Amino acid sequence: MLRQDQIANDLANASTPGYKPDRARQSSFGALLLSNASSGAPIGSLGLGVAVDKVVTDLSPGPLHDTGQPLDFAIAGDGFFAVRTAQGERFTRDGQFIRSAAGLLVTAQGDEVLGPGGAPVRVGADGTVDPSAIGVFSVPNAAKQGDSLWTGARAGRASGTVRAGALEASGADPTHAMVDMIASLRAFEAGQRTITTIDETLSKAATQVGGLPGA
Repeated sequence: MLRQDQIANDLANASTPGYKPDRARQSSFGALLLSNASSGAPIGSLGLGVAVDKVVTDLSPGPLHDTGQPLDFAIAGDGFFAVRTAQGERFTRDGQFIRSAAGLLVTAQGDEVLGPGGAPVRVGADGTVDPSAIGVFSVPNAAKQGDSLWTGARAGRASGTVRAGALEASGADPTHAMVDMIASLRAFEAGQRTITTIDETLSKAATQVGGLPGA
């Protein structure tokens, strides 16, 4: 079910600039060694299923696409843009910016984009911004917050460079996501059928044992 939710989120963000998909890492609960209660002879092992061990985000840089828009920016390589929100400083890879009424470079939500020194970036009189005026920061252990924003703390300048008139493509591939969703759904249905079969078998066994003389 978690995997289905992740794939659905990937599909919903297939056209979101700078989107990074999540991946669930699974590990086995282990297994029980079954043996004959009378003779003690080993029968085999019974798997106990899997659990989600960790959810990781694929931060691989995506391809850059030229848009021709002067306030669209993309990071070639690693790093994040820094923005000032009502909740404090946040980070993003979505460089689809606009000009505010005050002449500042902001996100679609109105959050100010910050320069290398942490000051707001001002849009020039010609409606453009020098890419070097936009900060690109390294953010170790960045965590998704939603709305293309990430939480974390700056750790200096990142190695990525800013490119004007371009956007980073979403990291979600809709074709692969659809294939993954079908495979995941089939695995989920198979698990449901297995549980139903085991439940029916246990119910029948309990009924038959209860119906035996002296039971």
